Amino acid sequence: MAELLTFSSLLALVALSALEVVLGVDNLVFIAILTGRLPEEKRAFGRQLGLSLAAAGRIILLFAASWVMTLEHTKLFSIGEWEMSIRDLILVAGGVFLLAKATWEIHNSLEGELHDPGANGKSERTSFANVIGQILLLDLVFSIDSVLTAVGMVQPEEFTSAPIPGTTIPWPAMVIMATAVLSAVAVMVWFINPVSNFITRHPTVKMLALAFLLLIGVVLVADGLGQHIPRGYIYFAMGFSVFVEMLNLQMKGNKSATKPAAS
Repeated sequence: MAELLTFSSLLALVALSALEVVLGVDNLVFIAILTGRLPEEKRAFGRQLGLSLAAAGRIILLFAASWVMTLEHTKLFSIGEWEMSIRDLILVAGGVFLLAKATWEIHNSLEGELHDPGANGKSERTSFANVIGQILLLDLVFSIDSVLTAVGMVQPEEFTSAPIPGTTIPWPAMVIMATAVLSAVAVMVWFINPVSNFITRHPTVKMLALAFLLLIGVVLVADGLGQHIPRGYIYFAMGFSVFVEMLNLQMKGNKSATKPAAS
């Protein structure tokens, strides 16, 4: 217990919680976009289920953190000095999927819906299953990234307490990482409905969110190919874009408020 309450442990908990919230933005936007295609009465449940699966996946991978870390060092093949690990392959596959999905959604937004998920009961069930399946797939990629980040920041090897049974992670480190992950999921649960509804009401915001997913897909592919792009630059660009879009929405709101009613 003493190791859990030290200043360095508490600082790691606060810093990791904040970082997990930032990293969770990717997942939040993806879930908001995907569940927006569900029938309205199923959207809230789809969002909550998607976030629940994200939380469960992260906790499971935390308990398997020792195995997750081996993914980074298990080499599949090499070309010259470049090597491809299992982690790299997962990141590339997830990034390509995200690029394809975001491109498909942008095409649909520009060209119109290709089908009506609510046309009959069978279509609704298939649509819901597809959405949850896609959320699960991307959750896996984001969860592996989240767990590796948590392990790198908390540094479990610095703790001397006994490990959690069945793992090599000392229990104070596991408590810190699990608390940070669950805190980030709690924040996403709090914001998922307002964010999803806001994206649905504003088509330009939805297009911006899809552009973010394209950007995140590029980052995942680049990371998987060994070209690390500092996340600070990515999130600064995203934050600045959101700021500009909020100004545009405010300007449109002001014009609508001052526009004289037609006689």
